[in-house]
Amino acid sequence: MTEETKEGSTGKASVEQLAKTYIKIRDAKQETYRAYMAKSAEYQEQLDVISAELLDMCKSLDVTSMRTAEGTIIRKVSTRYATNDWDSLYTFIKEHNAFGLLSQTLHQNNTKQFLEEHPDLLPAGMWADSKYTIVVKRS
Repeated sequence: MTEETKEGSTGKASVEQLAKTYIKIRDAKQETYRAYMAKSAEYQEQLDVISAELLDMCKSLDVTSMRTAEGTIIRKVSTRYATNDWDSLYTFIKEHNAFGLLSQTLHQNNTKQFLEEHPDLLPAGMWADSKYTIVVKRS
């Protein structure tokens, strides 16, 4: 690599300077994220303790909501559905034409692998959006 190419012909920062700065910013971002996640987990633990107390109060009073000067507490049922037998679920969905039970997203890695293994198969309406990105690895 010539000195001109290394530093850039317009006097801009060199590739080495850009890589060093990129890594420095990425590290700072990761540290900020770790600190945020730790603090967020701490807050979530506190919220979980208070939520448990409020749920106990609503249950003991046999109420679904309580109005206070600070806000209204509402006790509601949250339900999450899952399966541990996907084959049976797929069969059920197909038999009952219940495709609305599924979320409309594609698993990115599995789709990529499938299309690489079956380049002649492409469902109607499927498309891919590819773009170049930069990865900077530490030396």
